Amino acid sequence: MSSLQARLHHLIFQKPLTPLLLHQYSKSSRIPLLLHQASTSSRSTYTLPPSSAPSATDIASAKSYCASLLKKYDTPSYTLLAFLPAPTHAAYLALRAFNLEIARIPDTASTPAIAALRFQFWRDNIASTFSARPPAHPISILLSHALSTLRNQPSLTQREPLSKAWFLRIITAREQYAAGNPYTTLDDLEKYAESTYSTLLYLTLQSLPLNSITADHLASHIGKAAGIVAVLRGLPLLAFPGPGNHHSNSSSLPVLDFQQRGGGARQGVVTLPLDVMAEARVRDEDVLRQGASAPGLRDAVFAVATRASDHLITARTMLANVRKGEDVGHEFEYEGEEGHRYSEEGSMGSQKEEVNRALGALMPAVSTQLWLERLQRVDFDVFREELRGREWRLPWRAYWAFRRKMF
Repeated sequence: MSSLQARLHHLIFQKPLTPLLLHQYSKSSRIPLLLHQASTSSRSTYTLPPSSAPSATDIASAKSYCASLLKKYDTPSYTLLAFLPAPTHAAYLALRAFNLEIARIPDTASTPAIAALRFQFWRDNIASTFSARPPAHPISILLSHALSTLRNQPSLTQREPLSKAWFLRIITAREQYAAGNPYTTLDDLEKYAESTYSTLLYLTLQSLPLNSITADHLASHIGKAAGIVAVLRGLPLLAFPGPGNHHSNSSSLPVLDFQQRGGGARQGVVTLPLDVMAEARVRDEDVLRQGASAPGLRDAVFAVATRASDHLITARTMLANVRKGEDVGHEFEYEGEEGHRYSEEGSMGSQKEEVNRALGALMPAVSTQLWLERLQRVDFDVFREELRGREWRLPWRAYWAFRRKMF
């Protein structure tokens, strides 16, 4: 059995992890101190003194914490960890845990003011971490360790290994819709997906490390599809929010986008783009009263899902072109922007090598495609209970996609 097959076997047949309090991971580490402080105040950040750099125990505890967070709240991302090289795991876990913490802020904050403080807390947290003064928070400790490891690589002496601006972009994009602001158009939803899910994939590629216009171009389309699907998945729970924490596998739900709820309020909201709703003649009040029976709702969901599917089709077409030694077919619209500056365009052969290296980071294309297939099977009824179950096919579909080098 190969190492990849062994990891997949563990992911499929392991017993669910019971969530543990953070101090149970490492009673001797400094991590619990910050969690207590962060829960009482978001305006101050406890930072490790320069002489107290994170120890090996701190790093191991932080890695365990982040892995547990993914197992509980984002099982697809935890499953897809198996397709990344082992040296990248620390950065990947830190990135995905960071994404979860930001996504959960509106779902856990009791007021918009507290949510705003928590967003600012994470801005300060990221700034300190990139300045080699990581707060004693497990995500910061693991991210600092990943940054230190990447900075020691000779190939990255001329630039920062991970883009701090991209972390801040994710925070800003999520905060923009934290108060329940609607997406005016489908293009606005796509821009949100680019600023969150695509950006998360860019950071993952940087952690390999890989600076490739072709890989980033693929990640842009895959991330947009994943972000659009995340909003569709969250629609039922946002329209009919219940008590408690919805970011949990206890309801068999991988990570969803709840940032539109707005400060912990339990009033239902409909997160479909307004232009799509207008074209399908869907009214908010009809969805909030009738749910899946609202007139035009399936047409609106179909229109949004089609945009996500189009991005996956585009990414697959690009990948096929690269495999055949052809041009990807269209320009990367973000080339030249911050984080997307490339020294020179590689040959077709080097593009193939870059895509092969990037393939593990692009596996979210598989989980996104699987959910879209399930949505189509239920005739775009986004309220169907079977759409909320854990996707048992993901490890095998991802494994074969990885083996065939085509998602």
